[in-house]
Amino acid sequence: MKCPGQDMQYWTAEAIFEVACPECGGAVEFYKDDTTRICPGCSHRFVNPKMDFGCAAYCKFAEQCIGTLPEEFVGTRENLLKDKVAVAIKRFYQTDFKQIGYLSRLANHAEKIGKEEGVNLAIVLCSAYLSRIVSAESDAGTTAESILKEAGAGDKVCTEVINLIDSLNGARNTLSREAAVLADADALTSLEDRNREEPLGDAAFAQFVDENLLTDGGRTVARTIFGRPALA
Repeated sequence: MKCPGQDMQYWTAEAIFEVACPECGGAVEFYKDDTTRICPGCSHRFVNPKMDFGCAAYCKFAEQCIGTLPEEFVGTRENLLKDKVAVAIKRFYQTDFKQIGYLSRLANHAEKIGKEEGVNLAIVLCSAYLSRIVSAESDAGTTAESILKEAGAGDKVCTEVINLIDSLNGARNTLSREAAVLADADALTSLEDRNREEPLGDAAFAQFVDENLLTDGGRTVARTIFGRPALA
């Protein structure tokens, strides 16, 4: 069955329209199913401002339906994926608020460190939310994979997330940048809990950072979280 929104028999006169080019102001004609167009006046390519990419964010047939998604939309699609995984995790743990709270803080720290390190945040954050499910499963990643699939993740993303989490059990000096970010986020989340019970002095904090954190981003975020000055 063809998507009604893309089937021309359902189109009206409004399906073809003109839009002013954001670069030169020239008129650019769009069909409603065009994802992007190139301005004939200045050759600037821009996204169809009237197109709703909502369904494409989660539909596995999106590229077959509307073509290759524009670069401007890729980040939105990835953000939606990790948000859907976050919601699924809350449903999975239901009233286990301690676990939900821990994973939420873990993901928050992973996002901050990941931005500092310039890694793929969608993969890192999905891994953060799913990390305890995978580690607790005897059948490697089955539940985590089902959550990812339901959220609209493809096979490649599922494999990357499960492999990233599994890699945390390996040698620290062999971790990928994404895995190192997640390891640092986990270390900081655990340190927060420890600090509540027994606040760390400057020397203990410095020792922890030196011995446990793998990335510059992790060290920067740690100093921000615990209000410690940057190293000289």
